Amino acid sequence: MAPMREGSTISVNFALPMPLFPLDTVALMPQQRLGMHIFEPRYRQMIDHALQGEHQFATATFEGSRWQQEYHGRPPILPAVCVGQIVRHDKLDGGRYNLLLQGVCRARIVSESPAGEGRLYRQAMLEPIGFGMDDADDDERITSLRAHVQASLASGPLQRLRESAEMLQVTKNPQVPGTAIVELLSAAIVNDFPTKYQLLAEGDAAARAQIVEAQVSKLEGLILRAQRNLPGEAPKGCWWN
Repeated sequence: MAPMREGSTISVNFALPMPLFPLDTVALMPQQRLGMHIFEPRYRQMIDHALQGEHQFATATFEGSRWQQEYHGRPPILPAVCVGQIVRHDKLDGGRYNLLLQGVCRARIVSESPAGEGRLYRQAMLEPIGFGMDDADDDERITSLRAHVQASLASGPLQRLRESAEMLQVTKNPQVPGTAIVELLSAAIVNDFPTKYQLLAEGDAAARAQIVEAQVSKLEGLILRAQRNLPGEAPKGCWWN
């Protein structure tokens, strides 16, 4: 098992092509961690190569449904991706891997590389999305979202969530930037694909906060409706979320 060193600084070299791991949905966002089991030969090769370099690859998303018929080819993918850093990996029998991927930053595909001799996986040149725009912790929409979520976790509908206590501590921690809270909420409460991809493709942190605020309000409404229709206590073995 090989973890990334604690306190390591993560940088991305956009001058080099980045390996791509297309999936059928948005699986990784900045600040989020994703556990993965790598077993396909092309992706085993990709991880082998990534571990010899910067330990990075980007998760992409298939466009439309062609991937279901062309999965082993090069079906179209959407432009916005999330660059991930392998922070822990375990090589298994047969060259398979279990790994933990940390979302680092948003990026956009500029051009996909043609198939390379001996290279089984896809790669592309990327450009960053929103670099220089996330220094926005004092933006009114971000501070408003933070206050809204903090109040709801403390004594409002969101206190019904299973991890409300942990989430409340994060929102109250002054060391956690407001932009990071926006990212964490994006990963924690947004489940529908169109909104998830909208958040991934949006470079402006304040605009993301506005999208997340609407999703928080929607979730609160669902919880309140459930409270009116269900007993005060969730059934044994179940949680409200």
